[in-house]
Amino acid sequence: MKMEHEFHSDVLDWLDQDPDPETVAELRALLEASEKGDENAHTEITDRFFTRLSFGTAGLRGAIAAGPNRMNRVVVIQAAAGLARYLLSHAPTGKTPLVVIGFDGRKNSEVFARDTAEIMSGFGIQALLMPRMVPTPVLAFSVRELNASAGVMVTASHNPAADNGYKVYLGGEDHGSQIVSPADAYIAEQIHFVATQMKVSELARGPFNIIPESVIENYISQTALVAGSSAPVPSAQPHFVYTAMHGVGFETFAAVISRAGFSAPEVVAEQNVPDATFPTVEFPNPEEPGALDLAFALAGKTKAELIVANDPDADRLAVAIPDQTAAEGYRRLTGNELGALLGWRAARELSAKQRTGTLACSIVSSPALSAVAEHYGLGFKWTLTGFKWVSRVENLTFGYEEALGYLVNPGTIRDKDGISAAVALLSIVSELKSRGLTLSDHLDEFSMTFGHFASDQISLRVSDLSEIPRLMTRLRSSQPAFVGGIAVSKVDDLLEGNSEFPPSDVLRFWLEDSSRIMVRPSGTEPKLKVYIDVVCREGELIERRNDASQRLSALSLGMKELLGL
Repeated sequence: MKMEHEFHSDVLDWLDQDPDPETVAELRALLEASEKGDENAHTEITDRFFTRLSFGTAGLRGAIAAGPNRMNRVVVIQAAAGLARYLLSHAPTGKTPLVVIGFDGRKNSEVFARDTAEIMSGFGIQALLMPRMVPTPVLAFSVRELNASAGVMVTASHNPAADNGYKVYLGGEDHGSQIVSPADAYIAEQIHFVATQMKVSELARGPFNIIPESVIENYISQTALVAGSSAPVPSAQPHFVYTAMHGVGFETFAAVISRAGFSAPEVVAEQNVPDATFPTVEFPNPEEPGALDLAFALAGKTKAELIVANDPDADRLAVAIPDQTAAEGYRRLTGNELGALLGWRAARELSAKQRTGTLACSIVSSPALSAVAEHYGLGFKWTLTGFKWVSRVENLTFGYEEALGYLVNPGTIRDKDGISAAVALLSIVSELKSRGLTLSDHLDEFSMTFGHFASDQISLRVSDLSEIPRLMTRLRSSQPAFVGGIAVSKVDDLLEGNSEFPPSDVLRFWLEDSSRIMVRPSGTEPKLKVYIDVVCREGELIERRNDASQRLSALSLGMKELLGL
């Protein structure tokens, strides 16, 4: 029996304008199966055409497939045209906007980038395309370097292999930061206009230029300066393993650390060359279990004192250190541990130069950085989650978010940068090594100087996205009086915003023992995230560690019970 499809005309219209033979063939097969009564095909088409992939402050991100609710050439071309219309409407009189465009090694990244460049040019905008695949920080740098009106990076960062994405930066008063509200809404309106009033097959296309190699060279030179003025002595060279996680980081990373005076690392060969299929990892995210297994194995074999990992577009940094209590012989530092150490370095440098500045981190990150700022008499600022907020802090010296994102050189770039953060980290390791110390020793010193801060996280991945708002609504309507046996002294609901933060779907619980719990939906993945932070300032180091561990366990168990896990 033939199935009548409610989106039949939409599908035919899509097929008429889609320039990609692969997605055309895929959609035709789905339509034929649906018309023959295949309920799975009917459900799939409904999911793809019932709504559009939403454009927000994180741009676009989704699985590559046909339809308006997926990532594909039609959606990207419509996004490029909408962004072009936005830029033209906001351009100063008599000024032609300039857009820089980059892409990573994911499937269709270069195709999407070239479509964007041609569409921008067709609208009369100056379009410059990176000469080859590059890390996201290089594109973010180029927005400021070239005084561009906007930048587009085609990447899905650390998402699964099936995904791709579209990240937008703004120049001018935004100084090369990612978009925030209300710009995202204005751009989304223009995208909607294009999608409903224009056919992508009829949009004008034009020629574009290639960004000169000198821009990439300038990024390398300026990022190498993060190491400081003196190169490490041979005896203090860090012996480390590096993995690019099948991404685009290695070429640029290797050039930067060489310029900074560091020796080349041992490289995880299986993950060093860009591969859009990510064959050795289920999720190409250094935070995910198993993602660093190959790095652990190589580090153990070569007796490395450090593991350095970038995510596929190299805007994040993961670090692991030797730990005999860990099954692999190494343990990955949490984003909060690394953020605290990098922030401490920034604070010491400011103090040595008798300068002031501001340290900043997202509200779900550890309070440890605020303790550093207070110790050194520096400014401190909490921001909403995401570097679009961290990068905009006034007088920023260092910023981070616990999801492995760090900004150590805000005068050069206004986004997280896993390469410059690695240079700063290698500098710390080298300086410690020259004194016969390790990163583990340095963490202990931090705990005794500022207090032992410890964090835990619950990450609930869902298949049904509607489950996340249901959980958030339940927590709001039945706020707990106790979590893990500890009284809740205050609850901040940021859904409506306040004088400190714009509206955000975040719940913040303050507990009587100075612990803190944050609950929010992930901005990039189908997850509900819970962040738990404790601090212990009394007793010897072992006492502080034990106390923190017990409190974290109790709070984690309490939150799992509240969530029904």
